[in-house]
Amino acid sequence: MPTSRASVRTARATRYLTQLRKHTDRIRHHNGALTEWSDTEGTIELPWGRCTLRTSRDELTLHAEAENNERLRRVQDAITTRLQTIGRRDALTIAWTRSAASIVEALTAPAGRADPFPLYAEAHELGPVSAIADTWFLVSGYAAVDQVLRNPDFGPSPRSPEPRNPDLPSMSRSILWADPPDHGRMRSLMSQVFTPRRVAALRPAIETAVESLLDGLDGDPVDFMDRFAFPLPITVIGEMLGVPPSDRDRFRPLATDLTEALELPALTSRSTAAESAARELGEYFTALIRDRRAHPRDDLVSALVTTDGRLTDDQLLANLILLLVAGFETTTNLLGNGLALLFDHPEVASAIRSGELPAEQFVEEVLRYDSPVQITTRTARTETLTIAGTPIPKGSQVVLLIGAANRDPSRYPDPDRFDPSRRDTKPLSFGAGPHICLGNALARLEAAIAFPRLLTRYPAISPSTPPTRRDRLTLRGHTTLPIHLNGV
Repeated sequence: MPTSRASVRTARATRYLTQLRKHTDRIRHHNGALTEWSDTEGTIELPWGRCTLRTSRDELTLHAEAENNERLRRVQDAITTRLQTIGRRDALTIAWTRSAASIVEALTAPAGRADPFPLYAEAHELGPVSAIADTWFLVSGYAAVDQVLRNPDFGPSPRSPEPRNPDLPSMSRSILWADPPDHGRMRSLMSQVFTPRRVAALRPAIETAVESLLDGLDGDPVDFMDRFAFPLPITVIGEMLGVPPSDRDRFRPLATDLTEALELPALTSRSTAAESAARELGEYFTALIRDRRAHPRDDLVSALVTTDGRLTDDQLLANLILLLVAGFETTTNLLGNGLALLFDHPEVASAIRSGELPAEQFVEEVLRYDSPVQITTRTARTETLTIAGTPIPKGSQVVLLIGAANRDPSRYPDPDRFDPSRRDTKPLSFGAGPHICLGNALARLEAAIAFPRLLTRYPAISPSTPPTRRDRLTLRGHTTLPIHLNGV
């Protein structure tokens, strides 16, 4: 049940409680309230929930609870209005702090998905770790999230439920949710493709892809997401996997459907659209695997099918789907989020265009400020675990607010200010530790190449109609981002 509390420092706490007690008839008349009182506390029952008030010598404490956040807000408003009326001579103010459960509920609502950052600030007020419910914890502090990500005793939570049809492929069998020893075996195989040397060697191919996409931009306005942010990463990962260019456009809607399984509301369900996407992707990669076994080529699929059984068929299929989806989803969001920020900060665009600001530094601040990945979860696998001093029982589920960690005021001064001149920026957007995203260096490289070339080719680039955000929390990005290439 969502709850909130407020603490008012005042030497007149008992007086306010007494005066509020005198107003109970008025509250009952207007709001249907029933009340119970003692000398040091009172409980007000409202149609939407309840509020308990307690006094000490120099403090009035309020505790509100309701069935959902909307009802909780109405309880808060009713109590706040009455107390501020009573305390107007003292300029009494009430500042409510929501519980972790209330914050999580608000994050999963449409308004929270659209703008989670005020809720992250509320989470920081609770501390780096707070209890949501029995064996459920919310982690928002940078150091605390980093600690959990790097500790192998916190294993990945099965957030991608098994499909109702067991014959369908599932990302839950991939490296993303694998535990030792499967995780180490899978990662050692796939990390060979993402070594720093191999990623750096892709620079010429990425530069060619960027120039080709820029050459093909025409029309006014142009949807940046459709014409650039999606085609660039799908071209790069498609080349790595050996997916023919003619097949690549079909993957964007399939990835959109499949990644529903990464959202918090999907903890216990799997949509029909996600299962349909899994089926189509499974059929596609099954055929591609069959072809590469018969006719190997110089691509990642060929390399993985010749590993002599080190991956089961299910693991091979799940990891290929994951590489395709993760290979462009996060980079697409990074590109869109970055360009939207440049429109809000034209001085930064000028600095990148002139070379005054390194593109790599800009990309790191985009990842920190508006991360393409906002949330993940972990499960406590062993006893005696702690996070920032808070005991975490074995089996507990831990919700890691990556987006909040990247805006932790104890790690980054003035965290809600976009500032690419920051030093020592190390966002947790791609994770950390044993499960850090294999393709994080590739995503960073693509963005660092793309932005300077885009800004140089189109120095007057500007927004057109307002962009549309994806209705997602975990993977945060735009659906459309219409632009004028040569100004309005």
